[in-house]
Amino acid sequence: MQAYRVTTADGIDAIEQVVMDTPTPASDEILVKMKACSLNYRDMLITMGGYVRNDVRPIVPLSDGAGEVVSVGSEVTNFALGDRVIGNFFQAWKKGKIDDEGLNSAMGGSIDGVLAEYFILKADCSVKIPDYLSYAEAATLPCAATTAWHALVSVGELKPNDTVLLLGTGGVSIFGLQIAKALGAKTIITSSSDEKLARAKELGADFTVNYSTHPNWEEEVLKITHGKGVDNVLEVGGAGTFEKSSACVKPNGTLSLIGILTGLESPPISLMTIFNLLRIQGIYVGSTAMLEQLVSTMEAHQIHPEIDKSFPFSKAIDAYHWMAQAKHFGKIVIESEG
Repeated sequence: MQAYRVTTADGIDAIEQVVMDTPTPASDEILVKMKACSLNYRDMLITMGGYVRNDVRPIVPLSDGAGEVVSVGSEVTNFALGDRVIGNFFQAWKKGKIDDEGLNSAMGGSIDGVLAEYFILKADCSVKIPDYLSYAEAATLPCAATTAWHALVSVGELKPNDTVLLLGTGGVSIFGLQIAKALGAKTIITSSSDEKLARAKELGADFTVNYSTHPNWEEEVLKITHGKGVDNVLEVGGAGTFEKSSACVKPNGTLSLIGILTGLESPPISLMTIFNLLRIQGIYVGSTAMLEQLVSTMEAHQIHPEIDKSFPFSKAIDAYHWMAQAKHFGKIVIESEG
């Protein structure tokens, strides 16, 4: 089969397209013919050796893939040939709290991922795709959407009329917007682009803040909330935005620490964390149970993921370069050509 492989830390253009043996599923696994996969910011870091966990080489990259089951292991009873399926980001985290085995089962980081014509999934860490979703749409769910669900619902216990702050218009934030609106929450979203903010409004954002126009954007968030602050912020920036995010959270609120888009430095300690009794929760994707709950809720509300741009499998490197420009709104996908 054709596949891509990260072998060095020399960046996107060092990713190799290779021929590999098509894998054979073990008794508890399924073999999936790839129809679509999607990129996450983590995938950029892995090409540069900048990912602090699950950074093994050589590795077939990408965690998020959707496809058709073409072979099943002898013990598999929950999938059949022809089923449409996605796999959980962690292939050994079914439910509950994660352990070392789960942390060492991240697709596209510690075990081979999905940027190949065929890939292997654990049957008990895989989920059927609802009929209303295309393969490309389904391929966006395992990392970004599950991360947003974990932060807002599993940890944040989102309730109607809660207020959520979303930083930027990448995959996690846009899924966070869609989930929050479906569950009756109010949303504030930031961007440096008025065009992107207008698109977020079309998706239901209640308030928008341009952080280029308003560099002290935390003050704008507090104005919007009449000085009260938000119940939960999806903090995807890291050190460069943590202090401002902390200032936006109401007493006893939650700051879901998800990303490192502004750099790999550790976030500073904010005194607001103490004085407002904030809960700082690290979010690292989620369990298969969370993915199942997410998919069920998306189906109930007929939520369609926002796909920015699609690339053919043969042009996968172009997809990476498009992500590197940071112009996308929502998700970038790669689709099979056969």
